[in-house]
Amino acid sequence: MTPSNGPVGAGRAVPRTPAERRPTAPAGEGVATRRRATVHPGAWWLWAISLGTAATRTTNPLLLALLVAVSAYVVATHRSAAPWARSYSAFARLALAVLLIRLVFAVALGSPIPGTHVLLTLPEIPLPHWAQGIRLGGEVTAEALVFAAYDGLKLATLLICVGAANALASPSRLLKSLPGALYETGVAVVVALTFAPHLIADVQRLRAARRLRGRPDRGIRGLLQVGLPVLEGALERSVALAAAMEARGYGRGADVPATVRRTTAALTLGGLLGVCAGTYGLLTAEGGGYGAPLLLAGVLAALAGLRLGGRRSLRTRYRPDPWGLRAWLVTGSGAAVAGLLTLASARAPEALHPGVVPLTAPALPLWPAASVLLALLPAFVVPREHP
Repeated sequence: MTPSNGPVGAGRAVPRTPAERRPTAPAGEGVATRRRATVHPGAWWLWAISLGTAATRTTNPLLLALLVAVSAYVVATHRSAAPWARSYSAFARLALAVLLIRLVFAVALGSPIPGTHVLLTLPEIPLPHWAQGIRLGGEVTAEALVFAAYDGLKLATLLICVGAANALASPSRLLKSLPGALYETGVAVVVALTFAPHLIADVQRLRAARRLRGRPDRGIRGLLQVGLPVLEGALERSVALAAAMEARGYGRGADVPATVRRTTAALTLGGLLGVCAGTYGLLTAEGGGYGAPLLLAGVLAALAGLRLGGRRSLRTRYRPDPWGLRAWLVTGSGAAVAGLLTLASARAPEALHPGVVPLTAPALPLWPAASVLLALLPAFVVPREHP
């Protein structure tokens, strides 16, 4: 009987398929490769915060819409199938609600922006003399509505950028990357950030179950009948989280000398004060000479304090996320957008802050718009995560 190149079945040799002939990777190599392909979660947060900073530097609706489109494209191409990654749509709805509320306030409470294009006149309610500067009703002008829309769109863009960070960065991986001194604070922040995604996932699951049973899932009645199971699930998840944290020794710290504790407190407090004073110096014309050195000294002192404060933490990191080239590219693209729009707001304020009196259509400034497109770099340098 001649030897065969594959498994023997039914008395004859069966040739191996190309998938069976492919050499298998050693155990753990696939996980390591996926980890090298992913990006540090802190890089996504820095990228999103930089886009939010850029959004605060302009009220031009075209630039703000471009920032929203860029963040939406990156989220659509790189978010995973995890429950926390579904929160982007909720942040988008919240941003739309903020924009609408801003417009309603402008209509109901008036606006300090003068205007000549009166759209409608509401009945005005007289107020006492101590409420001067506030009015209810009256004339609603197009200039006031446009100004309120610009202002609300800026805040809405900032919320969407935060939603992009929630959809792209894993909260658990971000918690592992925090310094030991900030672990307890990081746990509280991560639990708070993951509350909204889990709540949305529970609501979607319960509404789908009610639709399968032929029960209403919309309206006040459906909302009330879905709300109780959602609150019950949140309470059970909170109790399970507390039990898991207690079983893992959460809050336990190592004994450190009193001198180290005092030095840590002095460095951290002094560093934060230096950061505040340096930031104030950079924002004022008189403090341009001492602002940058004081800010740098404050950052270094705060980092040293966090380094010393990590000695009381007994936790260890299992397979920490590396900060590689892709993380630098993601962070650098967001920082470049924030820096260039900050520069543009100083050199061409009329392009980034279009006026409403007289009422004119906003124009798209070319090089600030090209700067916003730099935020698309993560869509091309970061590999997509496959489930």
